[in-house]
Amino acid sequence: MDDMDFPTLDAPVESIDPEDLKGRLDAGDAVTLLDVRTESDYEEWNISADTVESINVPYFAFLDEEIDDDVLGRIPKDREITVLCAKGGSSEYVAAALQDRGYEVNHLEDGMNGWARIYEAVEVERYDGAGTLFQYLRPSSGCLGYLVVDGDEAAVIDPLRAFTQRYLDDADELGVDLTYAFDTHIHADHVSGLRELAAEGIETVIPEAAVDRGVTYADETTLAADGDEFDVGNATVQAVYTPGHTSGMTSYLIDDSLLATGDTLFVESVARPDLEEGAEGVADAACQLSETLQERVLALPDETLIGGAHFSDSAVPAEDGTYTARIEDLREKMAALTMDEDEFVELILSDMPPRPANHEEIIATNLGQQETDAETAFELELGPNNCAASQGSLTDD
Repeated sequence: MDDMDFPTLDAPVESIDPEDLKGRLDAGDAVTLLDVRTESDYEEWNISADTVESINVPYFAFLDEEIDDDVLGRIPKDREITVLCAKGGSSEYVAAALQDRGYEVNHLEDGMNGWARIYEAVEVERYDGAGTLFQYLRPSSGCLGYLVVDGDEAAVIDPLRAFTQRYLDDADELGVDLTYAFDTHIHADHVSGLRELAAEGIETVIPEAAVDRGVTYADETTLAADGDEFDVGNATVQAVYTPGHTSGMTSYLIDDSLLATGDTLFVESVARPDLEEGAEGVADAACQLSETLQERVLALPDETLIGGAHFSDSAVPAEDGTYTARIEDLREKMAALTMDEDEFVELILSDMPPRPANHEEIIATNLGQQETDAETAFELELGPNNCAASQGSLTDD
């Protein structure tokens, strides 16, 4: 409810930039957050970390001149409190109300919308192919992408529309030409940046097997079939058909070192198979996913790195800070990868998480079947990604 008019503040309230908050979390600092969004919004999506104490009290509990003692009793007074909301309006008001009552407070600039604009590039140190490989991380939704750089060329895999300019700027800073932009599949959780990058003259690539879903711009892009190779300097990006999550899912093997798996396999889970065909086709898709994992992914050399398009709160980063893992390590820790097909399908279908928010509109946008302006596209993808199967029963932990 950040669009509502709040009373004028008597005194200024200190704010904290989302990047600064992220830095504190990365440093392991203890942080106490007061999230004043509604309970349903909070339960769906919030900022969490091992060092975070998160308290949810909706903003309307602070609107009366006399705030209920039970409400104030939930908020510690012996430490700094960071108040946050959706866009930064109600959090500033609540922070001022608490400041007037002697609390040490600040509020998060631009709220969860600001948090969603954090996007980091981290080098994958164990990558041993030609050139350098970076993993893009969006902590708000767990989205991951990749930038491979060699010589004077670069390519991005699974770009996000919200960060189109970031890819161009990063290429300029590195002194290279961004020559390719790849999508692993028709995404259901975020709006792809492929068509925006195409408008900037970048050659875009989508899986040939995805076209039958109704892609409207297939004749304007390059189609990748299983085994096709694309040169980025001296590095090679090879298309590996990996259906299951979707019928067109295609992973990209980067110079025989890292497999960018899209939503096929993550470092803590495997794909959910129900987003394309729904309940009617989920069992067949789960069977296909099992076959893909065993015959297409796990058949690669054990030292091959896996890098998915997402990570969840249960994922543990590697020493370099990226969400990557070797096949041999995933096989050892993830029970689902050692099951026969019947066991695998039963497990995957037994505990399916909620579908990504606005997934139907996002899919239609990514297919090119509906036009969505930049602001609406950004708002559609806010929240958790939910493109993986539930993690709890998939590992040996």
